[in-house]
Amino acid sequence: MKPVSLSISWILGIYLGWLTLLPLHYFLLLSVFLLVLLVAVIWRSKGLALWGGLCLIVLLGGIGCYHWRANEPTLEAFSNRGTVEMRGEVVKDPEFADGVTKLTFSAQEIWVGDEWQEVSGKVLIETTILPAYSLGELLEVRGELRSLSEVKNSEYRVYLDRQGFCSILAYPEEINYLDSGWIPSLRNRLAQSLSSALAEPQASLGEALLLGIRSHIPDSLRSDFYQTGTTHLLAISGFNIAIIGGMVFVGAAWLFGRRRPTYILLGLASVWFYALLTGMQPPVFRAAIMFSLFLVSLWLGRPGSAMPSLTLAAAIMVGVSPSVLWDVSFQLSFVAVAGLVLLYPAFRQWGRRVMAREPDAGSSALRPVIDATALSLAAIVATLPLTVYYFGSVSLFALPATLLVSLFMPGALLLTAITALLGLFAPILAWFVGWSAWFFLSCMIEVVDGFGSVGFGSLSVGAIHVGWVWGYYVVLAMIISRKQVAAAFSRLGGYGRTWLSVLAELTHRLPKKWAVGLLVVSTSLVWVAVLSAPGERLEVSFFDVGEGDAILIETPAGQQILIDGGPDIGGVCLELGKKLPFWDKSLDLVVLTHSDDDHVTGLVEVLRRYEVEQVLETGLLENTPAYDAWLELIDQKNIERTVAEAGQQIELGDGMVIEVIWPRANLLEGTGSDTNNNSVVLRLVWGEVSFLFTGDIEEQAEMEILCSDQWCELNSTVLKVAHHGSAKSTSSQFIAAVGPQVAVISVGENNDFGHPSDETLDRLDGVEVYRTDENGTISFTTDGEKLWVEVARSG
Repeated sequence: MKPVSLSISWILGIYLGWLTLLPLHYFLLLSVFLLVLLVAVIWRSKGLALWGGLCLIVLLGGIGCYHWRANEPTLEAFSNRGTVEMRGEVVKDPEFADGVTKLTFSAQEIWVGDEWQEVSGKVLIETTILPAYSLGELLEVRGELRSLSEVKNSEYRVYLDRQGFCSILAYPEEINYLDSGWIPSLRNRLAQSLSSALAEPQASLGEALLLGIRSHIPDSLRSDFYQTGTTHLLAISGFNIAIIGGMVFVGAAWLFGRRRPTYILLGLASVWFYALLTGMQPPVFRAAIMFSLFLVSLWLGRPGSAMPSLTLAAAIMVGVSPSVLWDVSFQLSFVAVAGLVLLYPAFRQWGRRVMAREPDAGSSALRPVIDATALSLAAIVATLPLTVYYFGSVSLFALPATLLVSLFMPGALLLTAITALLGLFAPILAWFVGWSAWFFLSCMIEVVDGFGSVGFGSLSVGAIHVGWVWGYYVVLAMIISRKQVAAAFSRLGGYGRTWLSVLAELTHRLPKKWAVGLLVVSTSLVWVAVLSAPGERLEVSFFDVGEGDAILIETPAGQQILIDGGPDIGGVCLELGKKLPFWDKSLDLVVLTHSDDDHVTGLVEVLRRYEVEQVLETGLLENTPAYDAWLELIDQKNIERTVAEAGQQIELGDGMVIEVIWPRANLLEGTGSDTNNNSVVLRLVWGEVSFLFTGDIEEQAEMEILCSDQWCELNSTVLKVAHHGSAKSTSSQFIAAVGPQVAVISVGENNDFGHPSDETLDRLDGVEVYRTDENGTISFTTDGEKLWVEVARSG
């Protein structure tokens, strides 16, 4: 324990250095004085004085190290001094929220005078969603840096400081892409392979598990993982490394035995392969080091050396970057691996003892289950107080949810990895393998969704004092040191004997051929395919994508038409994943009504992920990042592009037709918004039922349509209210000409524009109105005579 005490003294010194404000030279003088005193004491005393003095010197060294690193010149010196130009690297996956992309940018050079000079510092860059940037890309950025002192929210300012940021740059004047290393490039290509082969949200979950890309996970799924206490399986932390590496470690030990180091080598390989795929981000890198030290200590036959190695690794990391001490991922990494070192053997031994009381064939088959349970329980017990402290809640189903999700995780990871790799050179094969990956990923989603739907599954405890956290670990350390963990669980052995016997019996009776598992997966996929086959009715779905439009048309013949894509890059893909069969990654037609971001942004991601046969759009070209990306992808993928013009018709078969009502050949000019008033307006007709899709046209365009030759064709059963219910649209004359029975307003909840306006709602009096902010996704089905409506939630 002596090496451990030195490492802990160093880490404690870093923490005290953060608390103290004395200049560095005071600590240097004090260290020299104590060193002289220590030499005098050692001359006559024993080893205890030596180690005590060494720990004191190491502690003072940690204090000095913190002050030395804190006083290093950084990019902060250039904050609030006007426009700067710098080069650096994106060191974390971008985060998307409310139409804003947040980039963690590590500066490497800055332009000073007439030359580039080396600099260091981490900057939080806030920019538009498109163009998109990725982890590992080298960028040249031009803009005005602001110091953290200008952040008004004190809690957010402290958070940014603890995360190591020194400046903020909001909406740079210019961002230029310079280069990308081969590892980030491979990671991005693997992510693209998954998004092309898998539907949402399975694709996002696969990216998170395999590549550590969590920014694409839908909020609803993220909430389910949080409620069930299984977020650690997604987070870049030691818990994730511990579960993944530990599962491989336990499985390899079961398959190959412990006489050869094969199981340890496989554990090491799995951890570092995973770390490589996640871009070697610092939290994963730290966790991989810690877990590797644990495995190496086992390889050397000295498991007792794991804890000294772990604390030494932590001390080195904190010395290199003192701010890492306040990183949540670092803390979870350390305590999770410490839990494996200190708690896993006791939990595993207790489980084996219980199994020994029921000796039969099923007992040996249950050993991997016991080991996996011990592994998960050790990590949960170790990380519990930090989870409660930082997130303010504890899941009552963390253990069962983790165990059940972990059952599907190996298959999900393996098949997701194969799908991603095949996608690089054989997309068709990746598509087929992706079906099996989809099954395992879907099972994981169903597990967390099932537990998350239980109202009492998560217990909110609110904010707790840090003293409770320290108290928990002090008590836990006392229990471990007195070897009471094994004894306490031995007394509980009788309670677990019955259910373990039942599990053993069930396991013993299970078929032993792997073909059974393959048959189950294949049968399940076939039934899902049968149930997902198109019916004999037309279906029109108005997706809930926030303050924007996204509409899917599915015909009885299997044709799929998407109108607009909403304001963010993931929302429409998630909705498509819910509506379309899991194997279907194609769209016959994509319509862009106009180039505003709340209509085109989601379509950019659709073009990336889906095989699109044709696009239809207005002839008005706009120079925006999102629309430029749209045009670039159309050109790259050789998609047929048609400019919409009033009078065009698209025959869908069986008497079903889409009519282009607007715009006309000579576009409107000089209106309040030419972009909105030249939106593509479509009318879908089948038998006695019709839909009118109006984009964002305003009253000027409505009057032009009413005065044109197309006015008699406006009468429709369902009206998509223009421009999210804006007061400038959906005039009384237009409503009278359309004569709708039902109106749909695509609008975001609590939006900043006041949509829908009271004036528009008053004009729609007498018409049945559905709203995506109140009803969620709204789906209409019709056989050409009758109309049915289904909403995701009641208003």
